Amino acid sequence: MKASEDFRWHHADGAALLSALKSDPRTGLQAPEVVRRLAAQGPNRLTPRRGRSPLMLFLSQFHHPLIYILLVSAAVTGPLKGWVDAGVILGVVLVNAVIGFIQEMNALRAIAALANVLNVNATVLRDGLRMVVPASGLVPGDIVHLQSGDKVPADLRLLAVRELQIDESMLTGESVPVEKTTSPLPPDTPLADRTNLAFSSTLVSYGTGTGLVVATGDRTEIGRINRMIAEARELETPLTRKIGQFSWILMWFILALAGIAFAVGGWRGENLVETFVASVALAVAAIPEGLPVAVTITLAIGVARMARRNAIIRKLPAVETLGGTSIICSDKTGTLTQNQMTVQAILAGGQRYAVSGAGYAPAGAFRRDDRLVEAATQPALLEILRAGLLCNDARLYRDGNAWLIEGDPTEAALLVSAHKGGLHREPAQDSHPRLDAIPFESVHQFMATLHHNRAEDARHVYLKGSVESLLGRCESAFDEALRPVPLDVEAIQRTVAELAGQGLRVLAFARGDHAAGEALHHDHVSTGLTFLGLQAMIDPPRPEAIQAVADCRRAGIRVKMITGDHIGTAVAIARQIGLTDPDEPLHALDGRALAELPERAWPATAEKTSVFARVAPEQKLRLVTALQARGHVVAMTGDGVNDAPALRQANIGVAMGITGTEVAKEAAAMVLTDDNFASIAAAVEEGRGVYDNLIKFITWTIPTNIGEGLVILLSILLGIALPILPVQILWLNMSTAVLLGLPLAFEAREADIMQRRPRHPDQPILSRTLIFRSVLVALLLTAGAFLEFEWELAHGEPIAKARTAAMNLFAVGEAFYLLNCRSLRHSMFKIGLFSNPWVWAGIAAMLLAEAVIIYLPAMNWLFQTQPLGWPEWLLAIGCGLLVYLVVGTEKLLRLWLSRPRRRQGGG
Repeated sequence: MKASEDFRWHHADGAALLSALKSDPRTGLQAPEVVRRLAAQGPNRLTPRRGRSPLMLFLSQFHHPLIYILLVSAAVTGPLKGWVDAGVILGVVLVNAVIGFIQEMNALRAIAALANVLNVNATVLRDGLRMVVPASGLVPGDIVHLQSGDKVPADLRLLAVRELQIDESMLTGESVPVEKTTSPLPPDTPLADRTNLAFSSTLVSYGTGTGLVVATGDRTEIGRINRMIAEARELETPLTRKIGQFSWILMWFILALAGIAFAVGGWRGENLVETFVASVALAVAAIPEGLPVAVTITLAIGVARMARRNAIIRKLPAVETLGGTSIICSDKTGTLTQNQMTVQAILAGGQRYAVSGAGYAPAGAFRRDDRLVEAATQPALLEILRAGLLCNDARLYRDGNAWLIEGDPTEAALLVSAHKGGLHREPAQDSHPRLDAIPFESVHQFMATLHHNRAEDARHVYLKGSVESLLGRCESAFDEALRPVPLDVEAIQRTVAELAGQGLRVLAFARGDHAAGEALHHDHVSTGLTFLGLQAMIDPPRPEAIQAVADCRRAGIRVKMITGDHIGTAVAIARQIGLTDPDEPLHALDGRALAELPERAWPATAEKTSVFARVAPEQKLRLVTALQARGHVVAMTGDGVNDAPALRQANIGVAMGITGTEVAKEAAAMVLTDDNFASIAAAVEEGRGVYDNLIKFITWTIPTNIGEGLVILLSILLGIALPILPVQILWLNMSTAVLLGLPLAFEAREADIMQRRPRHPDQPILSRTLIFRSVLVALLLTAGAFLEFEWELAHGEPIAKARTAAMNLFAVGEAFYLLNCRSLRHSMFKIGLFSNPWVWAGIAAMLLAEAVIIYLPAMNWLFQTQPLGWPEWLLAIGCGLLVYLVVGTEKLLRLWLSRPRRRQGGG
């Protein structure tokens, strides 16, 4: 039998595998055979994927239509004596290229992080001797020994286990350690349920075991994930895609206008050199040089705002992508829940108790029939709490304001419930010292401890375990006063079914009397026990996550749970956090059902299903891809290595900062510092605000470029002198973009931003309304500039002064239009006149810059300007005020006309 990643190792018998791989469990492989197999199979490490060289990655950043426009702009700026401006433009190009290069390199580090995962040692049996070797030297057929604290060095088929538990959360998403077995399993057993396998890079949390190496390196489960990360294509964000489309259109539009202008000038018999210069001026006028700077700075401001809300952005475009998110696929454990098992219900003495409080903080109370009760007054309740406290190997301790645990989360939950009842570990151990114990074994499904009750001078055995394992050992039960009563098995099973239906994990407890002597054996607890009751626990949802899910649903964003936990638990948590309305059906599927799903059914099934449980890594990736095929912008959360391919495939991958592996963080575009779903909702809100501000900037800058282009085009068509020179246009574009446009990046989020529906991925950057507004403002600015230019010439002013007046009118008009663009729907008075002081600071700086270029002699010589008088300033202010009033009236009319439709739509 040859080691193969497609072979179902979990289904094969251990003895048959040993024979097939020619391995002896008593001596292991011989040294020469190890050398031969290592040469044939290769080292036990992940093969790094070859990609483009760093140089090619860097050069590819210049392959973008917006960059072409900037390079053309720089090329025509230099010859026109604008070497400083050309240098600034080339600097913008270089900065954008560096940022893009860093983004791609960060994405590729996910694979490099995986390659380092296997750099551990392994205890292996070779030549009849136990030895420690580097994990990279393991080969199929090696016999490996595992113990608590080890990292599993390769994929192993377990041959022998002793209370072996392995934490596989980084691979499967399972929230509790998996109890391992050795028996063959059915062929279709899902990855998370293959209990007779130990997977490479998972952690041994308890017990010992021996396993046969069946897969190494790229053939392991983690190796398959490595390939999926390499193959998952990183998608363009909606912003980069739309900016790209917009830039292509703009580039061809500019070239067409320049070509038409040159052709018309030639047809009219104008000087070809002057016509060419005018055509170049037209191209320069239409190029929005400040757009890349504005995009980068607006995104950077969004990054800073998100960081204050516990979301660290690793890739700038992810800021905007969040704003367009339509579906969030979230992990359950630690993201939607607290990742702290909590006892929520207890059955003791025939009575049901509800337990308040959440997490490991021992703060809470007990209710019986909706009334608060003291545990000290409830003997049966107190006894089951004592059983959970004493039959326990976990430790609960306080570190500052945080409560932490050592050991199994389930046992920690029992310690917390005992603390809530007034029982504490040290006093309980003093009054009931442990004499002996039967540790938990998966074959028996219980743990037992023997204690000396010093107050009664008696010996008691306390047991905890599965309901099935303990009920058959019990002959009686206790009533609420700890008096023996007959055991009602049917009533207990009904309660268990009810609690399990709520997604709770149920543990049973029993007590037995023990004769003199300190040894405890299985036959001592096989019969004659007294049933103490049940404790039911769950990893409860975060209260803030419940609110965040509600906020997302109001914003039109659907939340789906993708978890490695059992489907019953997942559904219970999904209902508690409100993934759907209480009266709506909650569709849930597990990994086994997904495996049987036809390929064509994946998109529709992914769309309608809210909960996916026990999913394999490749299924997470397919779910993300299926949702994207339905046109969704998908955000995917994750913390384990198993999540990395889906994180990279998603439009926005979100990794957990506390519990997340380095592989997940490297594959993600955003990292949550608090592992809290509520931070995702906050980041979505910030992302919408960032996109809003970008649209505001584009809406503001486009009329300027259109207007300047129209001024040049009309002057060529009319055969008159240029009202504005190219060098003046460059000054105008760069100075206004920085001083007037960038303050829009600091606009606060509008109040109704989370009541809007998600943007459709195919929605253009500018709506018809904004296109109409842009053309309207461009025409107003163009008309004003021509009138100002002709008015100056008609009054005998030199052409330099007329051009200066036309340029100044554009600057002042843009300042007034900026006030309209602070909100695309409302007036600046509604959003707050001084809510963004940067706007007013920018206007003041722009006026100062205009004064410098108009009145400073050196600037007059450089830009061919002349000082202006008050009449020119008043005309510019009048034109700007007209722009503000026209656009304000247009917004008011649209708002008034939309009101009846909104009322009708609301029903």
